[in-house]
Amino acid sequence: MTDIDYGSYLRLEELLALQSPQSQPEHPDELLFIVVHQASELWFKVLRHEFDTLIAALQQFDTMRALLSVQRVNALTEIISQQLAALDTLPPQRFAQFRGYLGSSSGSQSAQFRAIEATAGLRDAHFLQTISEHGAPPAEVQAALERPTLQSLVLALLAHEQVELASLYTGPGPTPLFLLVEGLLEFEQRFARWRFLHVQLVERIIGPGTGGTGGTLGAKYLSRTVSQKFFPELWAVRSAFYGR
Repeated sequence: MTDIDYGSYLRLEELLALQSPQSQPEHPDELLFIVVHQASELWFKVLRHEFDTLIAALQQFDTMRALLSVQRVNALTEIISQQLAALDTLPPQRFAQFRGYLGSSSGSQSAQFRAIEATAGLRDAHFLQTISEHGAPPAEVQAALERPTLQSLVLALLAHEQVELASLYTGPGPTPLFLLVEGLLEFEQRFARWRFLHVQLVERIIGPGTGGTGGTLGAKYLSRTVSQKFFPELWAVRSAFYGR
């Protein structure tokens, strides 16, 4: 067996050399800004990997494996959301001191984030226009768009089990399918919370009406995304239930 220690296994020397502040002289807060975003991209990678597991489980009609996977997806989403707290310590005037060095970079350019949105189920016209604004979508986003949405896979699982979605809420008690559907809605809530915290962070640092980097609309655009829904049918069943 190869002799691998902690540093070589994690390739720490390379990893810790990947933070390259652009400000001149180097601003003391730019390292924090870079690390939060790089860490987010690493967690996005893990989240996308877990989505592969979830999709495979749903396609195989394996409810229990899908349920375990959703629990991990939710834990990962919470971690990504909590990281924003570090940037809450960045005062507006200090960000302004190195913001110009970011060039045209913007979080909206994250191909992994867009792939997560597409995998979860975003297909509305505004989303499709946004990802195609500067040409064809990145390969990972296009691949996600070509997969079935999580909602369609869950509905297919329910059909396979000969279970009506509404019956999950009218039966004698919680079932694994009920917990799976509720787990997906919990993911959507946690993802929406991440969006909301992101809006609040941007407004706190650059103000609600200030344009973002890379020519984006800043908080104005972000606030518009908070109400987006990945699982409209899973949400709508509640209205039908109470409507009766």
